[in-house]
Amino acid sequence: MKCDRKTMLLYAVTDRAWTGEKTLYEQVEAALKGGATCVQLREKDLPEEEFREEAFEIAELCRSYGVPFFVNDNVDIAIACHADGVHVGQEDMAAAKVRERVGDGMMIGVSAHSVEEALEAVQGGADCLGVGAMFSTSTKTDVDVLPKETLKAICDAVDVPVVAIGGIGKGNMRELAGTGVDGFALVSAIFGAEDIEEACRELRQIAEETVSQDEE
Repeated sequence: MKCDRKTMLLYAVTDRAWTGEKTLYEQVEAALKGGATCVQLREKDLPEEEFREEAFEIAELCRSYGVPFFVNDNVDIAIACHADGVHVGQEDMAAAKVRERVGDGMMIGVSAHSVEEALEAVQGGADCLGVGAMFSTSTKTDVDVLPKETLKAICDAVDVPVVAIGGIGKGNMRELAGTGVDGFALVSAIFGAEDIEEACRELRQIAEETVSQDEE
């Protein structure tokens, strides 16, 4: 299934570390109202049944906004809730195996940290790539920061949309102009914001400006 580059522009990746006054559902809706173009549900520690129930709810929410919904890592739940896509890391199921499971009707996103990993993912059936970490991040402590040159090399090497991830926010997004990247996957810059809807409006504008520089 082909992935539309425009839907990768402001890619919201959930993290319940910032839930409290609002539920994750409410936070995702605020992100959608603010202009998030894609949502990925990432749950590392939630019991399977709760993850499944949440996936069904947020999948329906994203459908109502006409925004693609991805599930992180869990192929079974992605299939069950009819997600638009599933995202896997290098340590998870290989893209080719995921494609066997999900068929042609679901998008597959794969994390890549080098041109070699990117090409292998695309060959295996990946529809989009997440590349990072581009900056140091508190969300993941076991990743190395990639040079901007690596991001550009990956964008040049593949013909699928590429999303930058890792420590990206209002203050550094523009630094990735000129790489050919199609969008930005954000965690704390969205879900750690005091006003998620307003944060997404600002981030969407910066993302559009940054990506449009590469298109000129």
